[in-house]
Amino acid sequence: MSRDALPDPVLHRNRRSRLLDRLGDGLLLLPTAPEVLRNGDVHYEYRPGSDFHFLTGFPEPEAVLVAWRTGKGQHRSVLFVRPRDPAREIWDGKRHGTKGAVSAFGVDEAHPIGELWQRLPKLLEGHPTLFHRLGAAAALDRRLLEVFAGQAQKHRRRQPAAHPTIQDPIPELAAMRLRKDAAEIAALQTAATITAAGHCAAMRGARPGMFEYEVQAIVEAEFRRAGSPRNGYGSIVASGPNACILHYHDNDRKMREGDLLLLDAGAEFGGNTGDVTRTFPVSGHFSPAQAAVYRVVLRAQLAGIRACRVGAPWNAAHKACLRELTRGLVELAVLRGAVPKLLGKDAFKPWYMHGTSHWLGRDVHDVGAYQDAADVAEPLPAGAVLTVEPGLYFDANDRRVPKELRGIGVRIEDDILVTRAGPGVLTAAVPKTIREVEAMCRAGRTAN
Repeated sequence: MSRDALPDPVLHRNRRSRLLDRLGDGLLLLPTAPEVLRNGDVHYEYRPGSDFHFLTGFPEPEAVLVAWRTGKGQHRSVLFVRPRDPAREIWDGKRHGTKGAVSAFGVDEAHPIGELWQRLPKLLEGHPTLFHRLGAAAALDRRLLEVFAGQAQKHRRRQPAAHPTIQDPIPELAAMRLRKDAAEIAALQTAATITAAGHCAAMRGARPGMFEYEVQAIVEAEFRRAGSPRNGYGSIVASGPNACILHYHDNDRKMREGDLLLLDAGAEFGGNTGDVTRTFPVSGHFSPAQAAVYRVVLRAQLAGIRACRVGAPWNAAHKACLRELTRGLVELAVLRGAVPKLLGKDAFKPWYMHGTSHWLGRDVHDVGAYQDAADVAEPLPAGAVLTVEPGLYFDANDRRVPKELRGIGVRIEDDILVTRAGPGVLTAAVPKTIREVEAMCRAGRTAN
């Protein structure tokens, strides 16, 4: 069975009912993600669509969920899936088929995907509203328009509306996914634990003379060993001056004595992903200049984490980090002046040019609103998970900074669960004080 299969009928039925109660009366039409060709007849590794998987646990491509409310807290759901096909299963692996979709995933009915357009007109009857996001799946939208046109022509003597009211369900689904349920939190904690193991293995294994991709292999091998089917995103393994490239992905530089290594990598588990960054010395110890920058970033991150409290604006962590980073830039002799005035001028921007947080969950930049209609920051709700990831990046050729800081890039990132008892650090198992990081790096040398 695919590791993406989550056969928990009660969990997914409850999620569908909660969503449909939020939406109201109408028919929900939700496809999974399509398969995508990489080249020739080779596809990219398949991953089910996040929204679809959240509501069904069903792992296969070419699947569509149709569901509607039958009463408060009650609904009926139908999956359209690929039928069993012994010939194709020799090549691609076992399929659940229609019987398996019902027995393992708890929907009321399942039919072959080829029957969707034949059955949809009947399913639409009596539903004045269709919950569907237009523009997300162009081929499906074209077929849907054909269904509407056919129905309008069939009933033309009654002059019905050409189609039901179409309402985008994604904002309500995103708001629901933002507040993680117990199963999502458990999956995120497992993803965080696996991610921590990978980062610790990298600290123990990195050495001067290795290539960045060798460290990538250490991290991702640990992810796979621990049960993660894939990364949540492409690993950033950035040594020396590469740490100042925010989305560096070449991962091909040979590391040198005295380099820092910025590692940004996260494991996926149960459809959810971890997202952690650590910066550590490949030689096992920080230089004085590296340690000075690291302390500033760590102090900022800890302030940002403390700000992640229920009801605080979602960007409270960012503001807390900016204050500490600006204060640190003065201490490092990069900036001069009063911190409030420097903040007012965004004086930090040349060395800290990104945001501090994003929602985290099934997607590494997960769903959920950041601002309301008036562009006011949304308050942090209990059950939300977000990152806190400040950094400082001093380009090797930046003459605005003291010479000893040039070429140093540091980012520290953790995954934070917002609770009424305060912020919970899901990724606390990854060392991050200077003493802890150096000890973890030395542990690998002692073991050898």
